[in-house]
Amino acid sequence: MSILLGQALERESLKAAEPRLLNSVADALTRPVRWVHSSEVLDIAPLLSGGELLLSGGQALALESAERQAQYVRALAARGIAALALETGSTLPEVPGPMLEAAEAAGLPVIELRHVVPFVAVMQEINSLLVSESVEQLQRGDQTSHAMAAELAHGGGLDQLLAVLAERTGSSARLVSPSGLTLGSAASSAAGSAAGPAAGSDSLAEDSGLITVDVPVRGVLAARLELHVPDDGDSGLARVAGERSVDILGLALLQRMPPGLKELAGIELMRAINSGSQSWQLQQLGPASGFPVNGQVAALVIRSTGAGHLRSALDALLRIHVPHSASYADNAELIALASLGDGAATRAALMDALRALETPAGSAIALGPVGKGIDEAPWSLAEARRTLDLDLVGGGVVDAEAFAVERLAEEHLDPATREGFVQRQLGAVVEHDRLRRSQLLRTLTVWLDTGCNTAQAARELHLERQSMHHRLQRIFELCGGDPRGTGRLAALHLAARLARLQLL
Repeated sequence: MSILLGQALERESLKAAEPRLLNSVADALTRPVRWVHSSEVLDIAPLLSGGELLLSGGQALALESAERQAQYVRALAARGIAALALETGSTLPEVPGPMLEAAEAAGLPVIELRHVVPFVAVMQEINSLLVSESVEQLQRGDQTSHAMAAELAHGGGLDQLLAVLAERTGSSARLVSPSGLTLGSAASSAAGSAAGPAAGSDSLAEDSGLITVDVPVRGVLAARLELHVPDDGDSGLARVAGERSVDILGLALLQRMPPGLKELAGIELMRAINSGSQSWQLQQLGPASGFPVNGQVAALVIRSTGAGHLRSALDALLRIHVPHSASYADNAELIALASLGDGAATRAALMDALRALETPAGSAIALGPVGKGIDEAPWSLAEARRTLDLDLVGGGVVDAEAFAVERLAEEHLDPATREGFVQRQLGAVVEHDRLRRSQLLRTLTVWLDTGCNTAQAARELHLERQSMHHRLQRIFELCGGDPRGTGRLAALHLAARLARLQLL
């Protein structure tokens, strides 16, 4: 379901623009293009899924600073698009050098379109070709899965099922357990020795010809399908057929090694927590899956385009840092429950481990507050989700316990009440920031969050202590004096936290 970038540039509708590759990116013209899209929106990256050829007239880009242009191409590269094609002309006479350097460093090919062409015609020509190819591959993928189902119905094992898949896709196939153990393998006669490492070997080279597909059994990652496609093979067909074969392979695995009662109880427990089931159900499922009824727990949520692929890494992390855990993947969200054992210390170690977890760009993780028993697991999960919904830090790993005030205010105070309170307490500080583009509100918030520790706040803000003192003095002048030792301190702290909600 793709064509190569070089092939796309040779299509008549795009060739008329006299496209030219501007930077040196390895194998740029052999990159697969999954779709052609056009947009002048600079924040388009989160809406892309990878493999796109993005067309732009450059009007909005020409008005931005060099740093903003660099951020734009870095964000596109992080999403894994095939290339960015920019139309040069009166608005954008040439692609800026610093932008090209940033794109090259990020591995993003930049194409100059030296003549105006209708982007609609380009998209119609190339995308219609991709759609036609997609339909054909889907049909062949379905035929492959039907043939595998027939083989399973006649008693075929994993090797026989994989042989059907390998023969119809011209690839070598291997099914491996999460720990890396080979469960079954096969190679097609067409692939032969050119298909790379032997299908029965313990590892396959990580290269452009290797396609991996997760194979879950009842919501739990049970195996990973690896398809090694030869250089002259159809990787699009192999991916579609591999994805279509997941249910058949899962059924074969279930027959071969059915999950135990504890594992099944863990799956049902996470589904119950996710749906907010009643306490009696959680009290039954908790002990059956290894969670004590009255043990401390914390739920976590990962929102990411690669949520399903993160599950095995998250499960491995949880096995190391908590006494017991369970996870569940649901579309672009991955949720988990962790037993905390000794409570605060285990939770702190888990937070540190989550910060070190490698996730795709734009991913967000929230660790919920401590629940005092399995009954409070749905509450911990809900609080983690609400923290992410507030989007106060723009992604990364957040501790839901640090945002209890914001969640309480968002739930129980209407926007007008919050705005009025902030205005009465910190209106002059907010206005100063607006007019002079200063950072007084952030300075005050960090200072209050550190318990009015001026030295620590200066370190967190990367300020000299003298500069920190000058800022605090100005803040005190604007909000009625030094609040330390007065009842105003709590009001100012609350207003500073609520101000973040006002700025969303």
